[in-house]
Amino acid sequence: MVKYVVKKGRVFWPSKAMKKIAWANSEKIYKEASESPAKFWAKAANELFWFKKWHKTYEQSRLRPWNFRWFVGGKTNACYNALDIHLPEKANQTALIWIPEPEKEPDQNYTYEELHELVCKAANMLKSIGVRRGDIVTIYLPMIPELIISMLACARIGAIHSVVFSAFSSQALKTRLLDNRSRFLITADGYYRRGKLIKLKEPAEQGARGTAVEKIIVVNRARRKIRLKNNEFWWHLLMEEQPLSCPAEELDSNSVMFLLYTSGTTGKPKGIIHELGGYMVHAYLTAKLVFDLHENDVMFCTADIGWITGHSYACYGPLFNGITSIIYEGSPDWPSWKRFFSILEKYNVTVFYTAPTLIRMMVANRLERLLARFKFEKLRILGSVGEPIDEETWLWFFRHVGKSRCPIVDTWWQTEGGGVLISSLPGIGPFIPGVAGRSFPGVNHLVLDEGGRPVSVGKEGYLVQASPFAPGMLSGVWRNSKLYREKYWSQYHKYYFSGDGAYMLKGKLFRITGRVDDVIKVAGHRLSTAEIENAINKHPLVVESAVVAKLDKIKGNVPVAFVVVNKKKKNIEQDIIGLVAKEIGPIAKPHIVYVVPDLPKTRSGKIMRRVLRALMLNETVGDVSTLVNPEVIGQIERIVKV
Repeated sequence: MVKYVVKKGRVFWPSKAMKKIAWANSEKIYKEASESPAKFWAKAANELFWFKKWHKTYEQSRLRPWNFRWFVGGKTNACYNALDIHLPEKANQTALIWIPEPEKEPDQNYTYEELHELVCKAANMLKSIGVRRGDIVTIYLPMIPELIISMLACARIGAIHSVVFSAFSSQALKTRLLDNRSRFLITADGYYRRGKLIKLKEPAEQGARGTAVEKIIVVNRARRKIRLKNNEFWWHLLMEEQPLSCPAEELDSNSVMFLLYTSGTTGKPKGIIHELGGYMVHAYLTAKLVFDLHENDVMFCTADIGWITGHSYACYGPLFNGITSIIYEGSPDWPSWKRFFSILEKYNVTVFYTAPTLIRMMVANRLERLLARFKFEKLRILGSVGEPIDEETWLWFFRHVGKSRCPIVDTWWQTEGGGVLISSLPGIGPFIPGVAGRSFPGVNHLVLDEGGRPVSVGKEGYLVQASPFAPGMLSGVWRNSKLYREKYWSQYHKYYFSGDGAYMLKGKLFRITGRVDDVIKVAGHRLSTAEIENAINKHPLVVESAVVAKLDKIKGNVPVAFVVVNKKKKNIEQDIIGLVAKEIGPIAKPHIVYVVPDLPKTRSGKIMRRVLRALMLNETVGDVSTLVNPEVIGQIERIVKV
């Protein structure tokens, strides 16, 4: 079994075997990219297909730095680069593997040629109901092949896709439809989750009511026998009528490719705009270098495609690189964890990209013995995304899933970023538990204080991005240019403000400490909730934790911890307080520790800390339609009030 990483103290480095195969295996790539970022990204763009070459690689307004464009004047097509360019050599190679939750249903494999034909038919189908270039098509689908097919079909004809997470409520869908004014909606009759049929047609219909939606296409995923209205069409019946060929439109590089709304956990959801050329190049190159993608690789990104991670690394990134992508309809622990791990083994997964929350679920379920039965011989790269990963969880993932031989690329980026912005590269490293890594080549991040001055190494501050801004970065907020400027550019003007805190280590390595609104000021001291959580999670009985602020008359704020444990122990609360004092210092000690049955989480695995903050402030928790476990709110509330 090949070892791809070696340990030196508390730091891990790529092995000779990894360096030998890696696309990027020396510091040279960082040097060249920093000397001329535009030239670096142009070289990557030239590895893709363009109907017409761009006349300017990067353009930015000097007075309005938020106005920037990549590959100006170029004409291309994302669908063409995802499918058509691979047909001469990879027509019979598997592009997509779909695994339905019900075990009685067979998995479905699609070659590049088969996926190309389905996408062409779907593109013709969209045109047949009136979709034209520049129209917005809202896609409200679960993790089924038609989701990816719909996205690619939109990209093929120049329609703008706006994917809405299928677990969102009808009201959440309506909010997005009212904002994007989409006239077309694609949904399904239902899907399966944890052994249950989840109806989707009904919330889709409710969400569309009172909006601009004129026509709805329904995928008969659950084979429900329901009657459609006059403006509703069955996907499979429309598809039967369509020809197998549909030319890819020559689209301007700076045309809008898709909208993706933020989850709306605070305020009104924002429609993040991503432009075609920049996003395509960014998704392609980050997938290639961060996950070191090669011929015959199989990538399993567990993120739902309703989120940006799914867009970039379950759909576009793998297909731009001509490899195989796996999507799974169900929950990872249903009907058991064995099924989930069997996917990695059966399909010889080489790249496994997931969230710390899912890893912590594995830890909580004590899956070491089960994992020992799997070899994962082809597994080469592990990836983490979504939130800072604590050291203990990182090491568990490395030992039990990666078999102590696979590097972990701990990636940092955002919906606004389009693709990975900070991470160690597999052939260069280093891989340090809890440390995200360096800025991706061709991207430059800084850590500033409130006055906009760079902070010293090891000191926490605000993470910003300097010009030239990464190609995949958002170009605006849909129908709200004022919010775009205020949210991302008002803090420092010439720098993009990420909203995250961080500090830099030697070697330009970044440790992400979490959202700025997850930073607590205690008696004038700025404390990162992620840092406190990292300390708490070192307790052997703690599965996961979340720390929020509670108002205090003397100190302003004090940290309060909510913890999930795998075994009850007397006075564990005091043990945790003592551990934090030891790891960080007395100032960081939680004012109180609540042992709770679970933490409120979205289906994508993120802990919804705003709910916990609301409970501490005796405020209403607001919209919780995105939670996978809304019942836990009442349970926590009762514990807090005791």
